[in-house]
Amino acid sequence: MTDLDLLHFEQLKKDVQTEYLKESTPSHDDISKWKGIDIIYFQEDLRKKAKGNISEKSFYTYFKTSPVTKLPRIDMLNLLSIYAGYDSWYEFKKQHLFAGELLSENEDLEEDEIQELEKTVSSAPELPKTEIPAQKIEYQPQENTDLQKSNTDNQTNKQKPTTTAPAEIQPVPAKKNFVKKNAWAIITSILIAITGVLGFKDEIFSKTYKYCFTDKDRGVSVINTLEIRVIKENESPLLFKIKPGQCFYYSTKDKNIKMQISAPFYEYLEVNRNLENAPDEEMIELKPDDYKMAAYYFSTKDAGGNPELLKQKRNQLENLISNNAVIYQVYDNNTYGIERLDKQKYITLVTTPTTSLKNLTVIEMKNDNKGKIVSIKFKIASTDEQNK
Repeated sequence: MTDLDLLHFEQLKKDVQTEYLKESTPSHDDISKWKGIDIIYFQEDLRKKAKGNISEKSFYTYFKTSPVTKLPRIDMLNLLSIYAGYDSWYEFKKQHLFAGELLSENEDLEEDEIQELEKTVSSAPELPKTEIPAQKIEYQPQENTDLQKSNTDNQTNKQKPTTTAPAEIQPVPAKKNFVKKNAWAIITSILIAITGVLGFKDEIFSKTYKYCFTDKDRGVSVINTLEIRVIKENESPLLFKIKPGQCFYYSTKDKNIKMQISAPFYEYLEVNRNLENAPDEEMIELKPDDYKMAAYYFSTKDAGGNPELLKQKRNQLENLISNNAVIYQVYDNNTYGIERLDKQKYITLVTTPTTSLKNLTVIEMKNDNKGKIVSIKFKIASTDEQNK
């Protein structure tokens, strides 16, 4: 590349600009001020007229800077030259010679040949790097030699061709040299591997167990969100919430697991497993609490405004709920709050005909040893919350 090539490229940029301005009106006449949609329209016109394209990065590299210090590749130069109305970059330079400039007739051809040569070299298969063995020189003794002649004066002195025996190549202790030269790299790799094993030992040596839950009486998935506390020795419990119908996955390298399982409508269950002989998957049955189930059923049952059904609903709740029950309604909104209700207020709330009871969710429910409900925590979700 010469300085004259850079000057020719600046000329070409002007011709490209002139060609585009013949049919288009960009935001600026100066090509160096084009951006955004101007560049997109120019790329489209270039594809249409010259059957090629340049990237936006190339445009910014070669058109936004003037003068440039680096010449584009020959394929881009040919493309722009064709767009400007010339057969090639060589043809463009030929028609824009400077005073005293000499242009080789086969310049363009040489550039193409260079490209073809580069492609050929890059695609050629790599030859095996083996040494060419030295050719063995065999000495053939001359036939019919008279060994009895003693007249050394009349004998022709024929020297035996000197053959150079191929030097015995001692095998290079490559393995030893490799280990010696790369000792630090090998040690570093070993240390990194050890660190990786120590850092991810829990993931490497742990095993995943799957626990699913079913209603013992009905043989279906539990209808509540479960709270599972995994008890670990000398550690705080790990709390997991499992939605209805979902299974619990737990990865551990411990030999034992202890789980405390609770749900609003099911009896508390504690599970202890020896994992050395335990299966990878297990179905755990939860016994439903009939009093809690009944209290929830009658709280959400739609009486449809029927006086007899409403009376029956009130009587059932009167029998299920203790007179001293502690009942809380949770408001899950921007202004978080809790309202305490007594037994009669709660019964009146759930026996008043309203569609909002369909959105009643029991968060927690407890009963005494006689089965009476002594604690209820619930919320009635809004329509927006239901749609989330």
